[in-house]
Amino acid sequence: MESQQLNVVFVPFPTPGHMIPMIDTARLFAKHGVNVTIITTHANASTFQKFIDSDFNAGYSIKTQLIQFPSAQVGLPEGVENIKDGTSLEILGKLSRGIWMLQNPIEILFKDLQPDCVVTDMMHAWTVEAAAKLGIPRIHYYSSSYFSNCAFHFIIKYRPHDGLVSDTQKFTIPGFPHTIEMTPLQIPDWLREKNAATAYFEPMFQSEKRSYGTLYNSFHELESDYEKLSRGTLGIKSWSVGPVSSWVNKDDEKKANRGNMEELEKEADWLNWLNSKENESVLYVSFGSLTRLAHAQLVEIAHGLENSGHNFIWVVRANDRDEGENSFLQDFEQRMKERKKGYIIWNWAPQLLILDHPATGGIVTHCGWNSILESLNAGLPMIAWPMFADQFYNEKLLVDVLKIGVPVGAKENKLWNSISVEAVVKREEIVKAVEILMGSGRESKEMRINAKKLGDASKRTIEEGGHSYNTLIQLIDELTSLKKSKALDEKVN
Repeated sequence: MESQQLNVVFVPFPTPGHMIPMIDTARLFAKHGVNVTIITTHANASTFQKFIDSDFNAGYSIKTQLIQFPSAQVGLPEGVENIKDGTSLEILGKLSRGIWMLQNPIEILFKDLQPDCVVTDMMHAWTVEAAAKLGIPRIHYYSSSYFSNCAFHFIIKYRPHDGLVSDTQKFTIPGFPHTIEMTPLQIPDWLREKNAATAYFEPMFQSEKRSYGTLYNSFHELESDYEKLSRGTLGIKSWSVGPVSSWVNKDDEKKANRGNMEELEKEADWLNWLNSKENESVLYVSFGSLTRLAHAQLVEIAHGLENSGHNFIWVVRANDRDEGENSFLQDFEQRMKERKKGYIIWNWAPQLLILDHPATGGIVTHCGWNSILESLNAGLPMIAWPMFADQFYNEKLLVDVLKIGVPVGAKENKLWNSISVEAVVKREEIVKAVEILMGSGRESKEMRINAKKLGDASKRTIEEGGHSYNTLIQLIDELTSLKKSKALDEKVN
C-alpha cells in the first residue's frame, strides 16, 4: 500500500500570505489520502505545527520536515526566519539571503524523499531545475488570483506602460476580456522599470511556464474568465482548489486558533462589543500582516472612520502604537470606546470569526488574496485599499469585474515595509468610500447581493461534487496515474 500511496512534498515561502494557503492546501491533500511532507524551518513550523499534529493524530499521513535557517551566517538573531520580521531593508536583505541559502538543503531533501511531485511556492523559481533533474513534476503554487497572474504575464510581455508621458497616465491591460485601466504607479517598481528586483521576479513567471502546471487558491465561479485566459492564451495548465481556508477550518475553534490567539487580550470584550451591534452595521478594517502605515495615514484613517459615523473594528499593528508624547491612537481608542462607535484590536485579530459575525457588514482590505477570499466566503462587500505587489490588480478584480468593491483611491504601489507619506489617502476619501459601502444606497445593495452570491458559490464549490472538490480529486488522480506510468516504465526498462 505504501508504494501505491502518492508522495507529495510542499515547500512554502516564509511569509504569512503565502504560507497560510499552502499549509491549508497540503492538509487538504493529506485528507484525501496523499502522503504529505512540508519542508520548512523551525520558527516557521511553530506557527502551524499544532494543525499538522492534530491531522496526524487523526490518522492522516502528514509531517513537517525541518531544515535549519542559516541565522548566524546571515547575521540574524535566532527565530527571525519570516519575511514579516523584515522591519527594515537591512533585515529584509538578510532574510532574503537566508532563504536563498536554503536551496541546497531543500534539494538534498528532494533526493532523499524521492517524492512523486513537488508543490513549491511561486517565489522558489529554482525548484523547476531541481525537479527536472529528478524527473518529477513541479507544480507552481500561485498564492493570489488568476486575474493578477494574467496581469503580470501580459504587462511583462507587452509593456503597455512604456512610452507614457507620466506615471499617472492610464494604460489598458492588453488581451483582457474586461477593460482594465491602470497607471504605471500602480504596478510594482520592478515592472515599471528594470531594477535589481526585476532579475528576482521575472524568472518566477518564466518558471511557471516550465512547470507541470499551476495550483490556485481560487475557484471557478469566482474568476472563470481569467482561468480560461490563463489556460488558453498563456497555455498554462491549472487547477483551482479554493477557498482552502474555509475547506480546512470549518469549525469555530479552528477559525479562532488560526494565528496567535495568545496575543489577543480580552477576547470577550471585542465579542461582547460586536454582539451589541445591529446586523451588518460594523465595518472591519485590516491591512494584513505586512503593511506598515505612516503616522499621518493612521491619523487620516482614524478621522475618516470617526467622521463616517459608522461602527468599526480596526486592527492596528503593535509597532504602529504611538511612542513618546504622541498618544493620538490611544486617545482615539478611548474616545471611541466611550462613544461605543469603534473598537481597536492591537496587532492580531481572529479575522475569520469577526468576518462571520452577523454584525459585520463590510471590510476595508489591503486586497491581499487571503483576506479577499475570507471576506467573500462571509459574503461581504469591500473597500479596496491596495498597498503593494499584486494588490492593485486584485482591486481591479473586486471593483471592475466582480462589482463587490469600492476603491478608496490608492495611487502608488510601494514596497510593503516602506512608509510612504506622499501616498496618504485623505479622510474625505475614506468617508466617501465608507458611505458608499455601508450606506443604504443602490450601489451598496447591489454589491451586497453580488458578494452574497459569490459567498454561496464559495461554500458550494468545496462540498462533495462542487467544482473545487472535483478539481482536487482530478489532480490527485492525475498525479497518481503519472506515478504508476513512471513505475511501469522503470519496470520495463
